[in-house]
Amino acid sequence: MGSETDIYIHPSAIIDEGCKIGEGTKIWHFCHVMTGSVIGKKCSLGQNVMVASGVLLGNNVKIQNNVSLYEGVVCEDDVFLGPSMVFTNIINPRSTIVRRGQYSKTTVHKGASIGANATIICGHDIGEFAFIGAGSVVTKNVKPYALMVGNPAKQTGWMSEYGHRLNFDANGIAICPESKEKYKLENGQVHKIKAA
Repeated sequence: MGSETDIYIHPSAIIDEGCKIGEGTKIWHFCHVMTGSVIGKKCSLGQNVMVASGVLLGNNVKIQNNVSLYEGVVCEDDVFLGPSMVFTNIINPRSTIVRRGQYSKTTVHKGASIGANATIICGHDIGEFAFIGAGSVVTKNVKPYALMVGNPAKQTGWMSEYGHRLNFDANGIAICPESKEKYKLENGQVHKIKAA
């Protein structure tokens, strides 16, 4: 764990022995960080966040209130998890059947955002800079930069790294209205065009 001077932990939070917390991270009221979890630098865990054993969080991950990250969840750098969004980790839970060790892995890739009250069914990857709308239920893998909404979530467009909807021209080129960065859509995939 980092030094006391560069990590903020609210007195009501419970931090178990054997977890790793990067410098500059803030952990707010009523959080529980369990043994064996790894939290990167400059993360923010809002009120009532639970991080289970084996969870890996990259740097600058922002987690809003009332989110539980169960074993099998990996969030890469710059991920945003909205208030009360839900991860699952067993595809077929039953109260009377113990399925420890059968947790499905879910990876949320760099820069992706998941809106408030969304549900991510375990075993699916969320692509880089994907945007999951509030209340959506994700039941399959999500492409990088994809905008997903609904129940079950369907792709309705593409989003820039700055969080703006991309409108592609006849040549498959779109420009983010905020950053002015260019994106290319080809073969059902989007990628950012690197500046020359």
